[in-house]
Amino acid sequence: MASMASVENFVSKKNIAIVGVSRAGKKFGNAINKELKKKGYNTYIVNPHADNIDGQKSYSKLTSIPGEVESVLISVPPAETLNVVKDTKEAGIKNVWMQQGAQSDEAIQFCEENKIDYVAKECILMFAEPVEGGHKFHRWIWKLFGKLPK
Repeated sequence: MASMASVENFVSKKNIAIVGVSRAGKKFGNAINKELKKKGYNTYIVNPHADNIDGQKSYSKLTSIPGEVESVLISVPPAETLNVVKDTKEAGIKNVWMQQGAQSDEAIQFCEENKIDYVAKECILMFAEPVEGGHKFHRWIWKLFGKLPK
């Protein structure tokens, strides 16, 4: 389970690379990108199969992003997550959020062994302020039942 300190550390960073934004625009990574941009985050899309997604430049890998990237949000199938985490280390980024359903035991272990602060098994939209709509209700339910990170 993620710690609340790791959650707060991640959401305090404003320059976030998102791995898992699709060209078709129908994946959860796309929704995350749109929501984080509305909340004032600077987002960088990483998709090796696209130069541009929804009018936003897409980068082939984390190390090709110019400027400072403070965190990486991963929204890919678990089988791909370890490679993304390895790329994160190569890029010198120390904060990772493995979106709920993207985490793998190997990726978590890699983060722990390489001192990468990570959040796993949580939805970023329940914590990136302002939290609205169904995500606000979901967070309230998790708090009620003691399921929020501690």
